[in-house]
This record gives sequence, structure tokens and C-alpha cells, in this order.
Amino acid sequence: MTMTNPPRRFIPMAQFATDYPVLLIDSDAPIRELHNCVSERLNAVLPYLQLMGCTNLPDYAENDINTVANIARILLQDVSDVFRVIEQREFDTTKGQ
Repeated sequence: MTMTNPPRRFIPMAQFATDYPVLLIDSDAPIRELHNCVSERLNAVLPYLQLMGCTNLPDYAENDINTVANIARILLQDVSDVFRVIEQREFDTTKGQ
């Protein structure tokens, strides 16, 4: 008999600074709320990257550029993690039809 794990409601977000997941996504949250979360992060990071793309590198120290890149990576990883949950919910919905 094959045992399958039940779906988990709280999906861990990707983490690189910790050994144990501390940020979780509620996979049962309304799609609109998940979308709002993704939208907020994308609308924050895209203009931020646009600004940085128009900045002359000699104006900033190397450490500043690393900080900017790390902030963008964290926000985009959040977006990716939440999109994964949205896509899985959609897949589960269409699979049951």
C-alpha cells in the first residue's frame, strides 16, 4: 500500500540564512491575497531595479551594489515562492475537474 503525504497548508518559503523555515505561505489563503502579496513585491522591486540600472556604478561602493542585489534577490524569491503556491492551487483545481 502506497502512503502519500497530505497537502500541507503552510508551505515554507525559501530561506538561505536559516536552517529551519521561519517564513511560511498559507496555501489556503484566498488567491486574491496571494496575488496582492506577489504584486506588492514586484511593484517594489521593479522600479528599484530600474533605478539601479540607471545609476552609474562609480557613484556607489561595491558593498552598496551587493546590498541592492541581495534585496532584489530576496523580494524576487518571495514572488517565486508565492507564485509556486498559486500555480499549485490552480493545478489542483484543474486536476479535479
